[in-house]
Amino acid sequence: MDVEVRIRGLTLDPATSMPIIVLKDVASETVMPIWVGIFEANAIAIEIEKVAVPRPMTHDLARNLMRHLNARLERIVISELNDDTFFATLWLWQGDEPLVIDARPSDAIALALRADCPIYVTEEVMQAAKLNTTGPAEGQAAEQLRGWLEGLNDEDLGRYKM
Repeated sequence: MDVEVRIRGLTLDPATSMPIIVLKDVASETVMPIWVGIFEANAIAIEIEKVAVPRPMTHDLARNLMRHLNARLERIVISELNDDTFFATLWLWQGDEPLVIDARPSDAIALALRADCPIYVTEEVMQAAKLNTTGPAEGQAAEQLRGWLEGLNDEDLGRYKM
């Protein structure tokens, strides 16, 4: 069973200054962090903030290609966590044909925002990420980071809160 999530916000890891996408289960208070690169975080932030760009960015191009090829992004699923790396799939329909395409979660999320489609995490991944905070922190530091992430408020998330 997949868990629907929404972007709670973007923030920076206080220890490494790496961007973190904070996903929140729509049915509970559970949060799940995904560390991403600065460029991927920027692509997501641009769409969250609805910043007008002079030329299409990569994710805008992908959305435009889907439209012109009569494909529709139905949903994205963060489907696997392997060695602290998340994996995602794009679930598309092109006409009557379903397509499932491998993607990085950051790219999938940026595309989902542009296509206005839901974001899901498999229950297995949600449980694994909830129990073992993935990213730079380990052990006691991971638990402290988990507490910090769960305690984030709108002010902490700055202008990128959702």
